[in-house]
Amino acid sequence: MSQLELPAYHPRPAQAEVALEDIRVVDFTHFVAGPFCTMMLGDLGADVIKVENAARGDDMRMAQPPEIGGEGGPFLWANRNKRSIGLDLANEGGRDVARQLIAQADIVVENFSAGVMEKFGLDYASVAPDNPGLIYCSISAYGRDGPLAKRTGFDPIAQAESGLMSINGAPDGPAMAIGTPLIDITSGMMAGNAVLAALFARSRTGRGQLVEVAMYDQAITMLAYQATNYLISGSNPSRSGNFSRTTAPVGVFSTRDGDIFVCCANERTYQRLAIDVLERPDLVEDIRFATNASRAANYDVIMPLIADIFASETRATWLQKMRATGVPGAPVATVAEAMTSAEIRERGLVSQIPHPVAGMVPNIAPPFRLNGTPVADPRAAPTLGQHNHEVLEQVLGLDSRAIESVIASGALGRKTN
Repeated sequence: MSQLELPAYHPRPAQAEVALEDIRVVDFTHFVAGPFCTMMLGDLGADVIKVENAARGDDMRMAQPPEIGGEGGPFLWANRNKRSIGLDLANEGGRDVARQLIAQADIVVENFSAGVMEKFGLDYASVAPDNPGLIYCSISAYGRDGPLAKRTGFDPIAQAESGLMSINGAPDGPAMAIGTPLIDITSGMMAGNAVLAALFARSRTGRGQLVEVAMYDQAITMLAYQATNYLISGSNPSRSGNFSRTTAPVGVFSTRDGDIFVCCANERTYQRLAIDVLERPDLVEDIRFATNASRAANYDVIMPLIADIFASETRATWLQKMRATGVPGAPVATVAEAMTSAEIRERGLVSQIPHPVAGMVPNIAPPFRLNGTPVADPRAAPTLGQHNHEVLEQVLGLDSRAIESVIASGALGRKTN
């Protein structure tokens, strides 16, 4: 499916409210974790004003190729439903505009390195007295205080240090980083959850608060039950690759024309697999395979048997039979296959939306749906400083003379839009 073949976005119901009606977010984030958080808030209807370096913008703009209209794909992906203002925070005029924006904000989100917001006088302690209802979210690698606060960290660093990388990959291969910025994304999601909780608390107390999310903490969370299992047993988890030796059959099996993932996590689905899909009732009747415990004990016997059966037919044949009988299974799809799949079309996840420079750009819908307050219609990620004048006029209430004064001060850098 090329970009030109993407369907148009279907607008939300006319006159429907959004969940975060009249909530304003001032977004000092870059890269992935922070922008993903603020994009979700924008999807829920908040007015997100992205404050960028006036000279170069968010560094993710230059994460190319691929690019379209001069904008990098990663930036377009994580910055939907925002307005952009370019400020020079090294300039007093730029900092003054930032302080004015924060004074009118409900939420601030930042993920600068330690000490940057303090250097600019834009940290929570500096701005909260003028806006006691402000919810101020800091996303960092290791938190904002303590001996680790100044340590630099990125997604794969958190994956490595948390132990997450050590349990990903083949048993006889090296530890593997996960192929997408999982810790960045889930840190942004957690920050969004915490911000919304603080917003709800403010509706009761009238007070804002400081919210913090550390990527290292999030990476530990993503260890899931593996961390708890270690704390209980003292046994270090090992890599299992695409298979589970404790639950069988779970894993990747090759068919005549492609791989499938099969997940029989209980006796009911195993019996359906053996009897209805594989048409091998003997695999249930045989005492070696009758229960999950016995299958695990005879793992090296049953798995080759099942692998040989799957290899005898096409992927489509097996998937049709598994779906008809309720056995969990899926093709091991490439990204290209997934993006052109019937499931993508049925869920309405991919569309194209207008962009001020590129014409049309791809859009991937958020994973949540609200019946009463549908998500906002998607607006493509902004160009750098696209909304400079709009924000100064509509948000700060400046007239043309005042805007010219801001420009003359260098607050917007040397080039404005």
